[in-house]
Amino acid sequence: MTALARPPRIGMFGGTFDPVHLGHLRSGVELCEALGLDRLHMIPAPQPPLRDRPQVSPEQRLALLKAGIGDTPGLIADDRELRRDGPSYSLLTLEALRGDYGNKARLIMALGQDAFLKLADWHQPEHLFELAHIVVMARPGYSPERSSALLELLAGREVNTVPALMALPHGRVLSVTLPSPMGISATEIRRRLANRDSVRYLLPEAVEREIEHQCLYRLS
Repeated sequence: MTALARPPRIGMFGGTFDPVHLGHLRSGVELCEALGLDRLHMIPAPQPPLRDRPQVSPEQRLALLKAGIGDTPGLIADDRELRRDGPSYSLLTLEALRGDYGNKARLIMALGQDAFLKLADWHQPEHLFELAHIVVMARPGYSPERSSALLELLAGREVNTVPALMALPHGRVLSVTLPSPMGISATEIRRRLANRDSVRYLLPEAVEREIEHQCLYRLS
């Protein structure tokens, strides 16, 4: 099936992006390459239900994400969760993306391994598979134990190849190991910014400039 004839392949990569860093952005590029995605929506969450409130406003984090993406092909800074009232449930975001792209689109929600391990605790997790596939960005050499609730949720859904994943519009799970895993921590970046330590080569230069210009993440 040619790229023009096949259904669109659309990714969703959500998170706090507090702040967006080179690990986020390189993972986005490599997800597009590994899965043959046409677009990857990077979606800042105003208030993730299972995390503490970010210290920088959603609008500021979105602006940093836009600065970081720049003109990178395929990556989109998507503000839809900032325009919606209430908790940042991924189910609602997937429903909106499915409405945008239609029933035949291959819709993928990308998760880091830590978030994936907590999937059974999400809002209506079984309904996620009625809308999208889940792709887990695995860590090399890291094979954590899965809870019984997660194993039950995943039963019969896991596949081993991209063609097997893309054979259906939704409902499957694939783990991928990206070529350039980066152990960059947003928590460590925030600590360094608060202490006025260097964050060079952890953030895109445009993001670093914007943080400096707005004096973000400083203790005083």
